[in-house]
Amino acid sequence: MNNWNSNMKFILTIAIILFNTTCFAQKDSIKILPIDTNSVIVHKDPRLDLLVKKQATINEKTSRDSRRTDKGYRLMIMSTINRDDIYNAKAKVYTYFPELKAYVWYQSPYFRLKAGNFKDRKDAEAYRKRLNTYFPNGVFIMNDIIEVRPEKSTEDNMEP
Repeated sequence: MNNWNSNMKFILTIAIILFNTTCFAQKDSIKILPIDTNSVIVHKDPRLDLLVKKQATINEKTSRDSRRTDKGYRLMIMSTINRDDIYNAKAKVYTYFPELKAYVWYQSPYFRLKAGNFKDRKDAEAYRKRLNTYFPNGVFIMNDIIEVRPEKSTEDNMEP
């Protein structure tokens, strides 16, 4: 037993010496670089700039063809807490006035049905009179942000 204890002491001593030597050896190899907190260095691929320019061109082209918003008028057709009534009224608007775009708006607890994108109040008034025959509770003209399709310019119509 005494022999076993001396062997364990020897092995333990060697292990501690090896552990300490490896710790001190690593300490010398670590280089601490000064950190400048006032600047950032960015290394990027120059092809990223080309991708950004290409995406900007695509966005510009599609935004000319897409819808934009502007101030205008919409018709408030119905406001109720019954969702089914709103969707039935929306179907009625599309049945009798397919040229109007209908919007269902939920503002707790009310569902509201709005229709149209009118730039001029006169146009909204003409539709309001026609819609009153189908919705006897009243249709009201309201100021709203409407969708506006941009007009085609002569540049867009020219072919290369």
